[in-house]
Amino acid sequence: MTINYTEAASELLSRRVAGTKAARLNEDIRPITIEDALNVHSAMIELRSDKVGGWKCLQPLAENKYVVAPIFADTVNKGETCELFADNGVARIEPEIAFVLGQDLPARAEGYTPAEIDAAIGSCHMALELMQSRFAENSDAEFFEKLADCLVNQGLFIGPEIARDKAYAAATIAITVSQGDDVQTFDGKHPNELAQNPVYWLIDFMTRRGTSFSAGEAVITGSYCGIVEVAFDKPTSIKYQGIGEYQVTFSAKA
Repeated sequence: MTINYTEAASELLSRRVAGTKAARLNEDIRPITIEDALNVHSAMIELRSDKVGGWKCLQPLAENKYVVAPIFADTVNKGETCELFADNGVARIEPEIAFVLGQDLPARAEGYTPAEIDAAIGSCHMALELMQSRFAENSDAEFFEKLADCLVNQGLFIGPEIARDKAYAAATIAITVSQGDDVQTFDGKHPNELAQNPVYWLIDFMTRRGTSFSAGEAVITGSYCGIVEVAFDKPTSIKYQGIGEYQVTFSAKA
């Protein structure tokens, strides 16, 4: 059965509002393969008024289980504040490293080598993936539906630039997230050993499929400590030991 990718994309995009916890997609528009999910992503990109601001990815979890999704430009935050939808009353974030492209990487059949991708990366940053679960807990939604919905992503916060050598060596990071007396500490470990490894897979795989990457797009590659829940409207200090520290205040989208 061939599903209507545009209809599926439109439905998933309509759910990106505060408090939405929806049932799984109707069977006639439900992605059931990797290609279905990636085609829904392409339809989302066509439907959005903004451009792609970045991508999330990991190295494949299994032969038929990829982690890849676009991040839309209007959901990319920088600076002293970060706006996102509440999820069960809190801000849900994942501490990561972002690799921002300094030059275009057009689609091409032969893909790109790690050396070519390294040369295209313009800067590295502390970053937060902004998370929002949009399927109801009892929905029984399966992996390909969740993949089509961008795997809980609702946006991205790009923090301070960090030294490239430190970003490339960051297999483990001790992470502290503080809001006044509320201090959360984590022995962070990258799920793919090094944060740059998934970038090589993403760009090589997606350019072979026909996707082009543009200068300025940011690629995030997995959380060092899973999802961290924090309160809104409180100055929040985020520290990567030996790498950097910054403050940001989260505000809830209406």
